[in-house]
Amino acid sequence: MFSALKYMKAKSLLLVLSFSLVVFNCKQAKVESSVELITVEEMDSLLKVGEVKLIDIRTPEEYNGGYIEGAINIDFSDKNFENLISKVDRTKPIAIYCGRGGRSDRCSAYMKKAGFVKIYDLDGGITEWKFKGNPVVK
Repeated sequence: MFSALKYMKAKSLLLVLSFSLVVFNCKQAKVESSVELITVEEMDSLLKVGEVKLIDIRTPEEYNGGYIEGAINIDFSDKNFENLISKVDRTKPIAIYCGRGGRSDRCSAYMKKAGFVKIYDLDGGITEWKFKGNPVVK
C-alpha cells in the first residue's frame, strides 16, 4: 500500500515538475527597448545603409519648411499621435528627430514604453543636421 502511494506521489511530482519546465522554457523572452542618442554623422551612416525608418516628429508647418530626405512626418503634438505612431512597425529600428532635441527626447521615452525595440534619437535635431552642412528637402 505504501509503495503504491509513494509511486503516485512521485508520479504526480514528476508531472508537475515537467509541466513547470515546459511552461517556463516556452515563455518568450521579453525584448527590451532601447533608446540611443546619436550624432549627425551616425544618423547619416544609418540612413545611407537604410537600416532605419526615419520619422520627423515636428509639426506639419515645420516639416514643410525642410526635412531630412526619406522622413515621414508624425507630429508628436498631434492629438492623434498615439494612433498614428501605433501604425509603425515596433520591431524595426526607428530614427526620430525634431527641431533641437527636446520633443524627440520625450517622444523616444514614450516609444520605449510603447514597446518599440530600437529607437535612435538625433542629438540636436534638424538644427544640428543643417548646422553640419547636411541637406534638407523643401
